[in-house]
Amino acid sequence: MKTNQKADLKKKSLAELNEALGKAQEKKFNLLFKHSTTPLANPMELRAVRREIALLQTIINQKAAEAK
Repeated sequence: MKTNQKADLKKKSLAELNEALGKAQEKKFNLLFKHSTTPLANPMELRAVRREIALLQTIINQKAAEAK
């Protein structure tokens, strides 16, 4: 993910980040399900989604810590 995309994520509200996290987790589930039945055309997509989820969780935790 590019630096300007990370900055955009940091500007989002907690609710928007949680919504994006849910969508990313759903995308990961769908990719894993597809990958278990037939090989994915681009298996590196799984890595990208996992990293996106980790980034979203990190930003959510940082915002929660700031709120305390």
